[in-house]
Amino acid sequence: MNDTPFGFGLPDPDDPDKRSETPADPFSAMFGGAGAADLGAALQRFGQLLSTSSGPVHWQLAHDTARQLVAADGDPSVSTVDRAAVTEAVEIAEVWLDDATTLPSVGVTALAWSRSEWIEQTLPTWKSLVLPLAERMAEASAEALPGQMPDEMRAMAAPIMGMMGQMSGVMFGGQVGQGLGALAQEVLTSTDIGLPLGPTGVAALVPRNVTEFGGGLGVPEDQLRIYLALRECAHIRLFRHASWLTSRIEAAVADYARGISVDVAGFEQAIGGIDPARPEAMAELMSSGVFEPPTTTEQQAALDRLEHLLALVEGWVDEVTSIAADTRLPAAGALRETMRRRRASGGPAEHTFETLVGLNLRPRRLREASALWRALADQRSMAERDDFWAHPDLLPDAAALDDPTGFAAKSSSSDWDISTLTDTDPPDEQPPNQA
Repeated sequence: MNDTPFGFGLPDPDDPDKRSETPADPFSAMFGGAGAADLGAALQRFGQLLSTSSGPVHWQLAHDTARQLVAADGDPSVSTVDRAAVTEAVEIAEVWLDDATTLPSVGVTALAWSRSEWIEQTLPTWKSLVLPLAERMAEASAEALPGQMPDEMRAMAAPIMGMMGQMSGVMFGGQVGQGLGALAQEVLTSTDIGLPLGPTGVAALVPRNVTEFGGGLGVPEDQLRIYLALRECAHIRLFRHASWLTSRIEAAVADYARGISVDVAGFEQAIGGIDPARPEAMAELMSSGVFEPPTTTEQQAALDRLEHLLALVEGWVDEVTSIAADTRLPAAGALRETMRRRRASGGPAEHTFETLVGLNLRPRRLREASALWRALADQRSMAERDDFWAHPDLLPDAAALDDPTGFAAKSSSSDWDISTLTDTDPPDEQPPNQA
């Protein structure tokens, strides 16, 4: 059995001879799965995980699980040729974007990442996005033991609830790691999910994923690479110009997290069916769905705000990229449609991440948002289109997506006096004109 810091048989990502040992589910390995010779060994490994866990997410476990998943499929270093190709594509994109937007270049650094490098470089941003969800899930689990529960049931549930508090960080860390490991095998750039995940000012592509993605498109890879670089650099320009964007997105996620609760009635029923003689019953309870809360009205409102904001971002990037590429790349039209569908529906790994972590970052109204930005540029000007990003209160609302042409005809960013707008920090309540 492989000797890892976490003790349940996960292999060293740098040891190709042991990659096949990676278990499909780290939690099953804790309780008699792959690599567990007996219950004592499983509990010892579980104890090692708990001893290294602090807070609602075991981030080291998340990191190592993600790395091991990509290592299992092989993750070679990026070649010098691929790095040069990415640098060239980013340089071209920066020049072309100057004709498509008034938002200036921010002096990006072009990088080509392996899948492991994508994990390493984006993990800090994932921590900001995921932590509110994990914190609230841990709180909700602790609140799930109702005061009116019969004494005998409380006696049975109390040690389980105490263990749950310790396990929550390990469980969520494993889930995040599995989700990120799956995403790392599909993402094309650092902004592929709609917001910059990498370090500030870095435009990054993942060449191996780009090659695999382009294999079935029938499009020259150099054109695909430039198109993706255009999208990457457009995202970076927008988020650097509208510095409040990231905090607004994180605020919507936090608002959603605040509504997380536990199905107490289901929990009571599940507790009653536990056999104390079976230690693995606790793990089975964890995966039974008891802790998958229904979406409340407040949570849905937060999700709507998040989706609306992401739609406006993606629509703007889609339109700006199209303007920059249409007369220069023969495959621009086909690539635009491909990326629209991919962004709206998500890939298998994105769905996996959503299932494991509970975070959906796919905008449904991308086409409407793109039409809105196009109408604003056509009826006003490119500068006025981009001026709407000067302050969050200037952004078009959901009604504007219903009638892009009508909104563009009657609305102008010059009608707003932004000097009266105090700040761009996430508000306690939803802005009046946002969905």
